[in-house]
Amino acid sequence: MKRLARTTATTTAFAALTALASLAALMPGLASAQNGYPTKPIRVIVPFAAGSTTDIIARAIADKMSQSMGQTLVIDNRGGASGTIGQQAVATAAPDGYTVMIHSSSHTVSPSTFAKLPFDTVGDFAGVTPISSLPNALVISPTKNIKTLPQLLAAARAKPGSMNFASAGQGSATHLNAEKFKMAAKIDATNIPFKGSGEAVTEVLSGRVDYYFSPIAPVIGQIKEGQLLALAVGSPKRAAALPDVPTTTEAGVPGSEFNFWIGMMAPAKTPRDVVNRLHDEVAKALATPEVKERFLKLGADAWTLKPEQFDAYIKEEIASNAQLVKAAGLQVQQ
Repeated sequence: MKRLARTTATTTAFAALTALASLAALMPGLASAQNGYPTKPIRVIVPFAAGSTTDIIARAIADKMSQSMGQTLVIDNRGGASGTIGQQAVATAAPDGYTVMIHSSSHTVSPSTFAKLPFDTVGDFAGVTPISSLPNALVISPTKNIKTLPQLLAAARAKPGSMNFASAGQGSATHLNAEKFKMAAKIDATNIPFKGSGEAVTEVLSGRVDYYFSPIAPVIGQIKEGQLLALAVGSPKRAAALPDVPTTTEAGVPGSEFNFWIGMMAPAKTPRDVVNRLHDEVAKALATPEVKERFLKLGADAWTLKPEQFDAYIKEEIASNAQLVKAAGLQVQQ
């Protein structure tokens, strides 16, 4: 009888250990979190080309987070298709905390500008935190001989449909900013989409494209050197990096404000303790003097929310952008 009891107890214990092992195998993210996450490099997918504003902000944060977390954060640029290529890579990645995404507010635009996406913009991602909000500057080449926003509007209205503008991809945040401005200003201009800000800026510098609502980061140098002229900023308030440049509202186009942000997300089933750790590490990096100084030069404002708050914000912005896309009559990509 005692032998039977011992055998039963041994069998029960073995079964319990087997179940725990199976659970651990099914939940690699949880196991890594409990065993000193991170234990290996973290891949940070940026859905835009190197040199874009999102890329610049991602690298600024990744450098400090690497130092704090004791593991390298490796930037992986996956540009193209208005950011959706990079988004899909993250949506299908293992939810173990070793793949995250640093994306822009374009993340909340794509559900309205693509007829079908290979991922669920809400259901396949877990918000970690916004990182920064950045005003977009309406920049133009000095060779266009347009020095103020009213002059740009006058030129556009003199020859309706003759003017064009650059964007970092069809349906990107830079595209939506320009469309909102175009509707508020009651002008007709054509979107010329590119893979990222780098290409867009190059075309505006050359004069082949008329203007671009660019995040300040990739154009601040050219503005200060006189290679580009900033006519206005699209944000609700003036940019600290360009204090003498008026907002589009101040320059005569009310209702044209647009909030451009960059934030971190992870695959949806990433364990909450890992998501919270990443949130805390971003906040810690933003508080360092080095990142504060770098953001000031980029014209970026640090901005954080708790993960659950960021998830709620994303849902709200998807809804508001859907209304904007419909009002602008933007073509949905198949």
